[in-house]
Amino acid sequence: MALWRQLSRGLRVLTNRSAADQDVADEVQHYLDEATGEHLARGLSQDDALRAARLELGGVTHVTEQVRGYGWENVVDTVFADLRYAARRLRAAPGFTAIAVLTLALGVGATTAIFSAVNPILVEPLPYPSSARIMTIWEMRGDGGRNGGTFAVYREFVERARSFDAIAVLKGWQPTMTGAAEPERLDGQRVSASYFRVLGASPVLGRDFQTSDDRLNGPNVVVLSDALWRRRFDRDPAVVGRQITLDDNLYAVVGVMPRGFENVLSPSAELWAPLQYDMSQGRAWGHHLRTMGRLQPGIALKHAAQEVNALGQALAAQHPEAYGRAEFRVASLHDDLTRSVKPALLVIVGAVSLVLVIACVNVTNLLLARGVHRRAEFALRAALGAGRSRLIRQLLTENLLLAVMGGVAGMAVAVLGVRALVALSPPGLPRAGAIGVDRTMFAFELGITALIGVAFGLMPALQAARNDPHRDLQHGSRGTGGAHRRTRSALVVGEVALALVLLVSSGLLLRSLERLFAVPVGFEPSRVLTMQVQIVGHRFDDSSATYRFFDEALEAVRRVPGVAAAALTSQLPLSGDMDEYGAHFEATPTQPAQSYSVFRYAVSPGYLEAMRIPLRRGRLIDEHDRGGAPLVALISESLARSRFPAESPIGQRLRIGPNDGPPYTIVGVVGDVKQMSLALSESDAVYITASSPSATIRTGPWRFADRVMSLVVRTHGDAAALAPAIRQAVWSIDKDQPVVRVATMNDMVAASAAERRFALILFEAFALAALVLAAAGIYGVLSGSVAERTREIGVRAALGASRASILALVVRQGLGLAGLGVAIGLAGAAMASHAIEAMLFGVSRLDPVTYLSVIALLAGVSMIACAMPAWRAVRVDPASTLRAE
Repeated sequence: MALWRQLSRGLRVLTNRSAADQDVADEVQHYLDEATGEHLARGLSQDDALRAARLELGGVTHVTEQVRGYGWENVVDTVFADLRYAARRLRAAPGFTAIAVLTLALGVGATTAIFSAVNPILVEPLPYPSSARIMTIWEMRGDGGRNGGTFAVYREFVERARSFDAIAVLKGWQPTMTGAAEPERLDGQRVSASYFRVLGASPVLGRDFQTSDDRLNGPNVVVLSDALWRRRFDRDPAVVGRQITLDDNLYAVVGVMPRGFENVLSPSAELWAPLQYDMSQGRAWGHHLRTMGRLQPGIALKHAAQEVNALGQALAAQHPEAYGRAEFRVASLHDDLTRSVKPALLVIVGAVSLVLVIACVNVTNLLLARGVHRRAEFALRAALGAGRSRLIRQLLTENLLLAVMGGVAGMAVAVLGVRALVALSPPGLPRAGAIGVDRTMFAFELGITALIGVAFGLMPALQAARNDPHRDLQHGSRGTGGAHRRTRSALVVGEVALALVLLVSSGLLLRSLERLFAVPVGFEPSRVLTMQVQIVGHRFDDSSATYRFFDEALEAVRRVPGVAAAALTSQLPLSGDMDEYGAHFEATPTQPAQSYSVFRYAVSPGYLEAMRIPLRRGRLIDEHDRGGAPLVALISESLARSRFPAESPIGQRLRIGPNDGPPYTIVGVVGDVKQMSLALSESDAVYITASSPSATIRTGPWRFADRVMSLVVRTHGDAAALAPAIRQAVWSIDKDQPVVRVATMNDMVAASAAERRFALILFEAFALAALVLAAAGIYGVLSGSVAERTREIGVRAALGASRASILALVVRQGLGLAGLGVAIGLAGAAMASHAIEAMLFGVSRLDPVTYLSVIALLAGVSMIACAMPAWRAVRVDPASTLRAE
């Protein structure tokens, strides 16, 4: 009951102050009346009894204030009073408030936006039950590179590995759905029956795959994603059991995944079908699968890795024709997904942290400067009885309110930043769909705002509380102690140093990107349009129908007005295509037989001319090399140098794919082309003819023609503008064939450096913010210094100091701070550049051009920041200054 009475009394005080004050007055008066009555009973007169009672009470006003001071409601009331006073003070200084809030909003908003991206990628567990138990299994080559997994090794693991609860393999699948709606090529996956079990997911409608589904020539069944179910089937719950047409085959829908299911291995996948491999197939030993598994509870990763490596190496030793020197490794799925992006993301986190620190230091400097001008106010409050703790509490309340205002504005910046991050994120960024505004982001923003308000608001509060009230009442805010000036100067030096670190990092990335785009790609990308054509349907089971369709489509495209040249290729440079085969060269008088891993391009005549890939020796492929003509090939310049260092490659023979495949005669050498990345030098390539039987590759009893080809069109004008007409030209031959991945070659080249460009854009934004904040810091310190030294400057002018000497006095102070910051920042930048070294290309982390350019930029900005305070100092009137004294 006592607790309830305290609570109800406190609420009454907070909601009805006048009634509560009357209650306190009545209580004090009642006590005074009782005490007066006791003194009257002792024989004192009325006046003496009242006087004695008042002396005993100690003063009505004092007791009333003491009574008001008890109870939890007094703490709440005091806090609200402090907040009201803080709001009035901030409203009285709109310029200071606006600058501080915007500065904090920039730092807090940028940090929160980056956190919203980093948290789901690096911090949060994957969205699966017990996701830490989900592993990936890789085959490592002797050169340290990775191979895709094989079905044979997967079967070995399934049968003999005891560390895993389930193991699955998968590969990409791009079927075309046809029906009442327009044909649509979909992204999907072919998976073993245990795939969803490994992930710990199951369909919300229908069933999962069964072992009987995943066998050679098994039933055609498919599981749909929620997005595909909504888009193509209007959320019809009766879709389970329905037949749909994929690649001209009927598939039965057996399940629909839940809406929240996130397929991190292939975020764009919208449907899944059983793999249906068998050990009797030649492809059982093909290195094109991805292997993953779920550990048994309580099994350590190290134990699983040892078991997997032992089983894999034992099988590889039994089949040397399929395996060279190999090692089998196990890693958590989370680590495997983030392995390539983690270093860059951590560097970006470090960069945005520097921006936050610079913003906080700038606000701290503003608060210190404001404290100088409020010294008389603080001294007066201290003289009226306010203790140091009371002053500190009031200033901390102001700083927290300022931080909250900056945090609210920062949330708006963060929301915009998140949208920009999603728009700018490079392809392949893991869990990009999970980046967004959520409760975790709000909690982080709230926590960082509170931390800033306390941590960076404490220094100005303690500085103000340590001032001497007597001296401050006499001198007001005309002078400043040396310690105070040194503190503010040190903060500016720190800002400049941190800004230099960011500017150097940004400059190194910029020069690196320039060097990367200066790398010869091996072809002329301007005015080139590309698109991918994938044939589907049983009518193309005969290779002659495939050749005929591509030949007719190519001729239709060449007839489009504005087309200068057009050709087909089985893989396109810098597109993500990777069609690698073994090239087996026959022995020569000076070289033994040798094999190389090469990119295989099946191209139509005219492809190298359309791409403007230069001919180095011999001749190009032409129309005479089609049909029943002898098989011919072109090789890249790098491959020619490696294989034939001292003799001509023209006329030499090689086989592509199996060792017993048909021989090709080399008729020409062409320039190297960047296939996977501008930064990689893997350029060994072989070009053979497409759309003819000579393009087929024998694998056992089968022969096949390329069913997916990229169309390359060189135009007379704007390449992108011709995309609709070229697409229609292809559809004029067969309207059911999907045409996808439409892009100009310039866009392909630019996209190949998307990760570096993403990091550069962020670093440039952070560096620009840091530069502006550092300049504002220098300006603020010099402006405050000129205001505080007005009397000194006036005396100097009265004693004959020239305007030039006064100007030099101010500029020297500003450039001195900037110079000290540059000296410290250079050491910091040299150390910090280690973190971005892996992202550099063709540029040293200690590149002198970058460092000198940044120093010159900071010097120029510092001069601009010094200009206005210096001009004000020059215009000080000595007569007016001395008269004011």
